[in-house]
Amino acid sequence: MGRSIISIIIIAVAFIGTFPLSAATQEPRSEIELQGVGFSTQDTSGQSGAQHNASDAASTRQETAAASSLKDALEDTSRQQLQNGAEGDRKAIIIGFVGGFVKHDDTKHPEVQFAAYLRDRYPSGVYAEVFSNHDGQKAFRQVLRLLDTDHDGTLTTTEKGQARIIIYGHSWGASETAWLARELGQNGIPVLLTIQVDIIAKPGQDGSRIAANVANAVNFYQPGGPLHGHPEIFAADPARTKIIGNFRMTYKDHPINCDNYPWYARVFNKPHHEIENDPRVWDQAASLIDSELSNTGSTAQASSPSKSPLFNFR
Repeated sequence: MGRSIISIIIIAVAFIGTFPLSAATQEPRSEIELQGVGFSTQDTSGQSGAQHNASDAASTRQETAAASSLKDALEDTSRQQLQNGAEGDRKAIIIGFVGGFVKHDDTKHPEVQFAAYLRDRYPSGVYAEVFSNHDGQKAFRQVLRLLDTDHDGTLTTTEKGQARIIIYGHSWGASETAWLARELGQNGIPVLLTIQVDIIAKPGQDGSRIAANVANAVNFYQPGGPLHGHPEIFAADPARTKIIGNFRMTYKDHPINCDNYPWYARVFNKPHHEIENDPRVWDQAASLIDSELSNTGSTAQASSPSKSPLFNFR
């Protein structure tokens, strides 16, 4: 009983840490070095000596395989887009969801920075907006409004069929990502891609089940801390949805700066916030979106998120 109470207190403190920081409580950022491939399919914590070296070699092979599977998925998606041809002429709608109680316009968080990056990369090709994970209905209504090109208040079969929608989110925002995709599916609206980062299911939601109207879906998760994401997403209809992969990220030997959260969130729940702030995750998300929008005019000089001035990775 006592352990259960302590666990509840730790999780509550971790979520309280998602409330916005005031300017006065923000701590200075420090530089970190980006290392490694960025994908791990095996946790090597607790191993040492020869065991650790052997595990490192196995992990390296698995990381290479994971990165290769994502590369293959990117190539497959690009081929599909080239075959679809004229789809690239339609403006894509990209919806992001922040986690916890983070505000939708809090520019300290990568979800908000990513939307700015996408607007810069596709100045005439996308509409990108970020919502609080408590504003799923608001996001849904906005998507309907954007799809209603003749502004008559009703979506025709043609307007629905022309939808090019991508949804991403972290934590509760990742759960809301699956919810919004499912809500769109119930209204006959397809979704190109969902990107979920460390899914924490909201009450009454199933953040791991990907609706049949979603063409492609990817999940990034980490296993550490009291709040850790679902390790697997699955397709409601495997014939219609491709699960690109469930990519496990580890931070034992690859710490990520999380100064956009208060000290108590970093102490009690750091891995959950590390994956949100991991530039490798957002670089891969950008690559997947690039593949989906390969026929939409992008800025040729645009850099990856980890190198973009619109991101504040430190």
